[in-house]
Amino acid sequence: MPIFMDRHDAGELSAEDVAELHLKDLELQDRYGAKFLTYWYDKARRTTFCLVDAPDRETVNQVHAEAHGQVAHEITPVDLSAVEAFLGRIQDPPTAKTKPIDESGFRSIMFTDMVGSTEMTARLGDAGAVELVRVHDSIVRRCLKRFGGSEVKHLGDGIMASFREAPDAVLCAIRIQEEFATYNAHSEIPLRIRIGLHAGEPVEESDDLFGSAVQMTSRICDVAEAGTVFVSREIKDACVGSDLTFDSQGTRSLKGFAEPVELYSAAQ
Repeated sequence: MPIFMDRHDAGELSAEDVAELHLKDLELQDRYGAKFLTYWYDKARRTTFCLVDAPDRETVNQVHAEAHGQVAHEITPVDLSAVEAFLGRIQDPPTAKTKPIDESGFRSIMFTDMVGSTEMTARLGDAGAVELVRVHDSIVRRCLKRFGGSEVKHLGDGIMASFREAPDAVLCAIRIQEEFATYNAHSEIPLRIRIGLHAGEPVEESDDLFGSAVQMTSRICDVAEAGTVFVSREIKDACVGSDLTFDSQGTRSLKGFAEPVELYSAAQ
């Protein structure tokens, strides 16, 4: 059966309230041939997201409607591996049996991109270019591990990653650039990258997991300068209270987005 993620406006519901609703879904799921795998609850943004194995979208809302009446506002088919990569789990955590889930589905997304990778391949040949990709991957993955990032996808000349906390994402990006600066100081062939960061929720307007957030992050990375970290206002706002600093880079027109986007460069 397909896997779906739905979005609910939680309103004034508490974590305890949502946990009760989840239990009601579990009690009714077998009647409809569905399985409610887990959920995410975000008190600050007043949203809840359910992960459901069901025959179709209609079945998801039929269970919700009969169990408690809190039907979803959006339902999107998703891939389990993508959910695991972005959100870190595909089932209720062990603590859910004794404690309501109070974990947001909001994630910060990072894109790295090797600047001039096509020209490097032409100059160094396939074997030489592959070695530089290995350097890139090693540095980025080491920093992801240090700052709690999860690799979502390898992009050939970059990596897409996900973070639960925006400050961790920014600190990781800054550290990546620092490590590349150190590498370049000792290498005959410098390797320069750009990094873009944005944040969003798993189910938005597009029929894809983190669809618009991923597209926005990619476009931000495209316009970032080599050696820099460019972030959206969403990332900047999510870092309020941290020691990070952000310098305005003005507004940019990004492909696929009707309105110009305000961007910032990040530093520690």
